[in-house]
Amino acid sequence: MNQAKLVVALLVLLPFVSPRLAGARGQAVEKPNIVYILADDLGYGDVQCLNPSRGKIKTPELDKLAAQGMTFTDAHSGSSVCTPTRYGLLTGRYAWRTRLQSGVLDGTDDPPLIAAGRLTVPAFLKQQGYTTAAIGKWHLGFTSTLPEGITASVQKKAGLPAGARIIDGPTTRGFDYFWGCSNARTMSGLIENDKVIENIQPLTMLPRLGQQAVRYVNEHAPAAKSGKPFFLYVPLTSPHTPIVPTPEWKGKSGLGDYGDFVMQTDAVVGDILAALEKNGLAKNTLVVFTSDNGCSPAAGTEKLEAQGHFASAQYRGYKADIWDGGHRVPFFVRWPGKVKPGSQSAQLICHTDLLATCAELLSVPLPETAAEDSISFLPKLLGTGKGSLRESIVHHSIHGKFAIRQGNWKLEFCPGSGGWGKPGDPEATNKGLPPVQLYDLSHDIAETKNLAAERPEIVVRLTRLLESYMAEGRSTAGAKQANDVPVAFQKPAAKPKKGKKAKK
Repeated sequence: MNQAKLVVALLVLLPFVSPRLAGARGQAVEKPNIVYILADDLGYGDVQCLNPSRGKIKTPELDKLAAQGMTFTDAHSGSSVCTPTRYGLLTGRYAWRTRLQSGVLDGTDDPPLIAAGRLTVPAFLKQQGYTTAAIGKWHLGFTSTLPEGITASVQKKAGLPAGARIIDGPTTRGFDYFWGCSNARTMSGLIENDKVIENIQPLTMLPRLGQQAVRYVNEHAPAAKSGKPFFLYVPLTSPHTPIVPTPEWKGKSGLGDYGDFVMQTDAVVGDILAALEKNGLAKNTLVVFTSDNGCSPAAGTEKLEAQGHFASAQYRGYKADIWDGGHRVPFFVRWPGKVKPGSQSAQLICHTDLLATCAELLSVPLPETAAEDSISFLPKLLGTGKGSLRESIVHHSIHGKFAIRQGNWKLEFCPGSGGWGKPGDPEATNKGLPPVQLYDLSHDIAETKNLAAERPEIVVRLTRLLESYMAEGRSTAGAKQANDVPVAFQKPAAKPKKGKKAKK
């Protein structure tokens, strides 16, 4: 290439070089396999090593994984419920920027939440030479066509029937291969790529997902050893309801079906890790284990607490809530020779951070139009980062209530749980509780003392910060982006002073 053509080529590439890329250039980049295991509704305190004094469920495989790598003690899901967390994990963008600003997708014939042109983690990794697969629960929407003679009413009752075709599913959003289900339900249509291949009962779903993940590792080990790395995303269906441990796990925990199901989930993780070891892939595989949100009250949390097991550990609330028990999750990362065994980090991180972390790992810039809420935590993994990487995070509850955390201050824009916890927002309002909650987590990790009235300047500052993130379409540095739809956020009205009635 002559000098003139070289200059033209550089000018063409220049707009795609992002200042968000922190990796070194001009150096050979190691491409590890990446295995990302996502439990469904597993609480922070459900893992024994994270909750030794108030956790009664044995989780030997997860405890071993933590001992082999780094434990992030301040890791959060992007939402306190399922679908929005999965969206953020795969796109690096908060789901409240989309049409889904409360609740979750139904799971059967919902249009895909991830836009067709949006960069996802698997699509990005495919560009870098990875083979990509998702084995587990999708729950991010797709449409379908039914086999001849099957009506929509039958579909709703029994799940997608065998022979149904999937449109705009996982294989159109960056995955080379998909094997799993849309959502946990009484009967699940088991999907391979873009076709329902059979219907199975929930009892057999978890063991079969584990077996399929192991099979994938076994089949792709030769290529991985020959320089073709893989990204394996394993969103498990457990320990979400229906809580159905198989017979060999019944009674193992002494805490009922939920404890047994957590132990079975732990064992499935162990099987996947054993497959990596057996195939000689453990050393060159970055493994992440986490959960999509906190433990669900449907697990029987009151009974569990009466037995001495606190699934949210010392944190307030459970799944669906704005309090930390709704979204603070287990988060372990293992990468032998790179991540120090038995290490811990108090760095604030979010599931949305995966895409930026992969980009820095591979020293590849991200476009301005992608990963708007993603910040790489690679420096913390490798022990090269100093200070705080992510200084703030936005939380979101099932009812679309917001909170923002910066440092140790957490501001919640609702009077109650924002979800299923007590008091709920209507009850809290009826009790005359303030419309916002402000907590200093450095002194009050259980979120018990509301400091909003005492520190109004912090309320104002954090409110403005959240509003700026909404207005800019991103919480990271970069060009302003557009949210898919207007964000449903209304600042709570100030509580009327004593003796005065609020204006109607």
